[in-house]
Amino acid sequence: MELKEKAAYLKGLMEGLQLDTESKEGKVLAAMADLLNDLCAKVTELDDDMDQVYEDLEQAYDELDAIDEDMDDLESAVYGDEDEDEDDEDGEDAAYELTCPNCGETCVVDEDTLLGGDLSCPNCGADFEIEFESCDGECECCDADTEE
Repeated sequence: MELKEKAAYLKGLMEGLQLDTESKEGKVLAAMADLLNDLCAKVTELDDDMDQVYEDLEQAYDELDAIDEDMDDLESAVYGDEDEDEDDEDGEDAAYELTCPNCGETCVVDEDTLLGGDLSCPNCGADFEIEFESCDGECECCDADTEE
């Protein structure tokens, strides 16, 4: 039963008892029944208002999600896709450590030098080549080559 229905049921019980509303006790019970009826009406009104607020909030969240998606699209269009950058977070190129096959010293080279093929040890001056293992087209680099 809803609140209004419960209040109406209690009022009906009071009327069924044929209470004298002119006596002190009857006046108190009648006033309590009126108060209960008013409270039930107010609670129902507030409940309806809250339902409307929840609907409005849900709609606002949906609109915010749509705006967020639009902003993501705009950022991608303006700044480009972050996955395309090979640079690390500091804005520097990726560095690779190589061990010289002649003297055993470790040196650090950038990606362009590594892929360029002209490698020489800064310690002993020996030229050497790097052999890359075949990846059978499963790495990101091969995926990018096949897309172009």
